[in-house]
Amino acid sequence: MVSVLLSVTFACGVVIAISHVINRRFVAPVYDVIANMTTFACAVAASLLLDHWVPALLSAFAIICWLILARRTIRDWLVQRPHLQGSQAVVSPTSSATRKRFSAIAASYLARVNGDGNAVRTSSEDN
Repeated sequence: MVSVLLSVTFACGVVIAISHVINRRFVAPVYDVIANMTTFACAVAASLLLDHWVPALLSAFAIICWLILARRTIRDWLVQRPHLQGSQAVVSPTSSATRKRFSAIAASYLARVNGDGNAVRTSSEDN
């Protein structure tokens, strides 16, 4: 009976994990990845100690799904923080290059919003 209950519990966890993996837009928060990895690792260990192989396999499959989600989370985190990739120097937000880049991005956005394709140059871009 315990094996059946564990199997159903972990099967539900696997369905949830697979659903997250299939939904490519879903990026799990770091705390969610850590909590689920810990939960399913403990579930594998407990199931193996009780000689319940099906729940252990279901939990192990959920761990694989959460590893995929962890990779997605890490990639998203690095995209949001490009200064952490490689050995690139962090640019000060007040540097001249950053101001010029921001002005160019803002001008491009305004050109798209206005629909004219020609953005007005600001005097700060010329510096």
